[in-house]
Amino acid sequence: MSQTKQSKAENSTEIQYNGNRRDFLKFGGATLAATGLIMAGCQEVSDFLPNGRQAPLASDQRAVPLGKGDIGVLNYAYTLEQLEAAFYLAVVANPYSGISEEEMTIMEDLRNHEVAHRDFLKAALGKDAIIDLTFDLSSVDFNDRASVLSTAKTFEDLGVAAYNGAGQLLVSADLLLIAGKIVSVEARHAAAIRSIFDADFTSFAGSDVVDDVNGLDRAFSPAQVLEAASPFIVNKIIANQLPTS
Repeated sequence: MSQTKQSKAENSTEIQYNGNRRDFLKFGGATLAATGLIMAGCQEVSDFLPNGRQAPLASDQRAVPLGKGDIGVLNYAYTLEQLEAAFYLAVVANPYSGISEEEMTIMEDLRNHEVAHRDFLKAALGKDAIIDLTFDLSSVDFNDRASVLSTAKTFEDLGVAAYNGAGQLLVSADLLLIAGKIVSVEARHAAAIRSIFDADFTSFAGSDVVDDVNGLDRAFSPAQVLEAASPFIVNKIIANQLPTS
């Protein structure tokens, strides 16, 4: 182990698992069976903000600290998975007008995956998991196909960029492996949503998310991602203890 990596590990907050390493990886693989290189985000974070909204509108502003080290990074991911799960649960409970059978199947699959991601991260974090968050999805017209799919596109693209940016912050190789499994599923989600929303066979890997030169997807820092997600999150997320490198 290099001196830099060793120093990083010594200063990290370690995850305490219920069970051994093999059990954790086995659970992760089974849960995510539905399924490094970090680059600067070329897409503007403002592209993800809904209709110019810059802050949560609801009154509940309970501060939620994510923590530090790997625990903080997992709680950061858990924040995003809670948001995505809440969104798709609402979509499936109240399908938009004119939804096709194929689109409903996709939405149900995405709901199931995001709920699985959410519950997996909560179980992995155990007593260190943050609270169940409150969300504001009032900007979404759940009866309108374009509103639902544009929001789904926003969440999925943002989720991929979030995991791409957070991978370098993890110390645990086990957690990096799990994060890689999750982001691969999120990328499949993003491609599916883009294909049915844009009706364009090239949009699944458009130049707005995949760099035309090196073929790599976008990566955002936690600060960038939480800024973009903040209009949908009622709670005040405190991420000032997250690692930065």
